[in-house]
Amino acid sequence: MTSDYWLEAKNINCFKNGYEVVKDLNLKLKYSDNVVLIGPNGSGKSSLLELINRDIYPVIKKNVVFKLFNEELINIWELRKKVSIVNSDLKTRINPKLKVFDLIISGLYGKYCKITDKSKKDYLLVENLINKMSIINLSQKYFSHLSEGEKQIVLIARALVKKPDILILDEPIANLDLKSKFYVIDQINELNKLKTTIFCVTHDISMITEMYNRIIMLKDRTIIADGTQSETMINKNINNLFDINIELRRHKETWHIYRKSKQRLSRK
Repeated sequence: MTSDYWLEAKNINCFKNGYEVVKDLNLKLKYSDNVVLIGPNGSGKSSLLELINRDIYPVIKKNVVFKLFNEELINIWELRKKVSIVNSDLKTRINPKLKVFDLIISGLYGKYCKITDKSKKDYLLVENLINKMSIINLSQKYFSHLSEGEKQIVLIARALVKKPDILILDEPIANLDLKSKFYVIDQINELNKLKTTIFCVTHDISMITEMYNRIIMLKDRTIIADGTQSETMINKNINNLFDINIELRRHKETWHIYRKSKQRLSRK
């Protein structure tokens, strides 16, 4: 039986080094939803990604359910075909003398090096992708010669080349300057054309654009808000999430915050 959900979690608790990193998680994620998971550093976002990536496992007890793609015991290699994760750690694995086109092709083989025996089919697949993503101007450049924003988009292209069901973006605009930040946001917005479900994990409100139809707010390992942008993106929720005193405004489909005072809100 086909499920509408690629992730189903009920009463999930996970421990890492004796510390409870996932606490009473109840969550369902649909194939049809582009989701932003937003929360401050230390809120549990990375632990949720580790759970999805099968780096940590739930405590087994009564009434606990954890399914990925409707499977409780999914093969790890099958999972890698269905989910691609892009994070900043990937940049350290790449040979600086590798050209962009070769890097993207390497995603088909799960490697980070030049593939010498690539097929014509692989070549055409990558050529089609870089055209759709409008990065043909980058294809023959060395990865090390790209700006940080361009590197991020190329890594996303590499993740998309194997046509995953779910693309997970882990802090895609962290540590980028303003120009690169907006370049990456604009390029990600164009991914809607490729019909890949996006699950974006961030602490930056700038990532929340029109393409995301669901916002999940995570604080102290607990979901404090979950719904559409109109339901979740309100002053009360953002102030609670980040323990600040701000006013939230929307302008031309993007969100902006304005600080109202220097005083921090007290934690409950």
